[in-house]
Order: sequence, then structure tokens, then C-alpha cells
Amino acid sequence: MIEFALSRREALRTIGGTLLGGVATTWVSPAAPADEPAENVPIIDAHIHLVDSRLPGAFDRTIALAPFDKDDRKGPARLAKAYQDEAKAAGIAQGLCMPRLQISDKDPLGIEDTLALIKLVRGPNLHPVGLAHPERFDQDHLTRVEEVLKQGRVKALKGYLGYLHYEPLSPGYRRYFKLAAKYQIPVILHCGDTYSKTAKLKYAHPLLVDEVAVDYPDTKFVIAHAGNPWLMDTAQVMYKNDNVWADLSAILIGDTKAFAAMEKDGVLDRTAKRIQEAIDYTEAPERFLFGSDWPLTPMVAYRDFVRRIFPDKLHAAVFRGTAKALFGL
Repeated sequence: MIEFALSRREALRTIGGTLLGGVATTWVSPAAPADEPAENVPIIDAHIHLVDSRLPGAFDRTIALAPFDKDDRKGPARLAKAYQDEAKAAGIAQGLCMPRLQISDKDPLGIEDTLALIKLVRGPNLHPVGLAHPERFDQDHLTRVEEVLKQGRVKALKGYLGYLHYEPLSPGYRRYFKLAAKYQIPVILHCGDTYSKTAKLKYAHPLLVDEVAVDYPDTKFVIAHAGNPWLMDTAQVMYKNDNVWADLSAILIGDTKAFAAMEKDGVLDRTAKRIQEAIDYTEAPERFLFGSDWPLTPMVAYRDFVRRIFPDKLHAAVFRGTAKALFGL
């Protein structure tokens, strides 16, 4: 009985080399960041909401979003303090702030309020993510978008798939993908479950990312939330396309008490195993990013949850190195 220890990539390379008369093809994989001690790694959170995204029908479900209490006149300062306290406790050194679905000629990427709040946060170095709006792709708007991108402060673009009823290949997104490639910033695409009854899940399926990954090979795509619950579909898209990453934000949500209950009931372990199966399939664990989706999750509890998914030797990549390289931080 012959035992095979080859990965699928190695097997394909071997078969390809045989078919091509011994000329082996080469699989090019993104380099993994250098190993660092697992402890005390300054974390980059690849997915937070410092401002209310104001997505259609968002948060119909009962979720504690106290930092976004609109009746609190001290809201911005309280929000900044709530974030910086949690970030400090969790060891978050940098964060990527998702945009608001609200644009104007003055603010074509929906980052104005984010920038205002960033100024109030002490400690973590926060970076705005700009909105790729599928209904605004006229030349005048995109010219304004490009003027912002030229400044280099926006570290990614975000497409709210599902919440907005447009697939990634729709005309409204295509020119944003080209701009992202030009300015060497990733495009983060919401995939998987949504928190809105008006969202349409067919537009948020991670398999749709395969189409744009193929058509825009120079653009880097991040599947947010690892496409949960379609984790294995996300894994296949990542396995096939080396210009696709995934963040692990908000696969579980709730406050600290909820995470303690999920620990007791075995939910955290079961979910971790489900994620590990998808990661194993990709054969590219270094292309997964830590993200919390704060304030939907408590940072310390969620950090600890993600830590259990990966061996210590990968923590430096997942919690810092990959995001640092991908977003140019």
C-alpha cells in the first residue's frame, strides 16, 4: 500500500510535470511573514466599525450596540473611549475601520466621520477603509475617489455585498477593483450572513468572489467573516486564487457573558474546529487575518477565540504580519 504525503498543490505540480514531459509547473504562494514569538504580538485588527455603517435594515436582530447609542450627546467621545479601552486590554496596536454608507462630493469614500473619531482615539493607530459604492461609478465620482486614494491614507476599499443588492461583477464595482489594483490596496467584500432582513444572501455568497478574482488578477480581495456559514466555499475560492484572503471577524458575536456561555456549552470549540477544517483545505493558513468586527464582539474574548484556531507558530502571521503586508501598514 502506497501512502501519499503530498498536499493537493504538490500532487497537481507532480502530475503537471509528468504531463508536460517532466517540466514541473510552479505554484506561487504569498510569502508568510517571518516567525515571531506568539506572545506579545502587537495585533492588527483587520475589521472594526468605529462608526455606524447605516446599512439598509442593519441590526434588525437584537444585538447590544451600546457604543452606537444615538441618544447620547457624548457619543463620539464615549465611543472612542470604549474602543481604546478594549483595544488596550486586547493588545490591539492597529485597526482597519469600515466605512459608512454615506457619501458626498466632499466625502466620496464615506470616511469623514471615521477620520473625526480616529482623532479621538488614543493608543491604537487606526486606518480608514473607503466605500466602494456600486451605484456611484460615474467618472466625476471616481475622479474624486482617486484624489483621496492618491493621499495614501485609505488602506482598503469595502463592498457591502448582500446589504446592497449587487453582485461583485456588477458594473458598479468593476472600476473600483481597477483603482484598488492601481493603488495597491485590497478590496474587502462582505460575504456570508448579514444582520438585515432586507439583505439578499445570494449577493453575499463567497463563490461570487471567484469570478472577480479571476477577472481582476492584479486586485487583492479579502472575504470578510470568511464567508460564514459558507466556510468551505470560501476555502475553495482561496485555494484556487492566490489573490484572495479572508478575515475571521464576527463568526461568533455577543458580549463577554455570551462568550462565556458559548465556552461552557462547547460552542467555541465546535466553531473553531469548523473553521480549522476550512483553513486546512486552503493549505494557506497565512492568508487568514484576525478581525473582531467590534463592537459586535468583545476584543479580548474574540482574540482568545481566534488564538485557539491556530498553532502558536502562526499567531504572528494571523494577528499581525499578514495584515501588515497586505494593507501596507
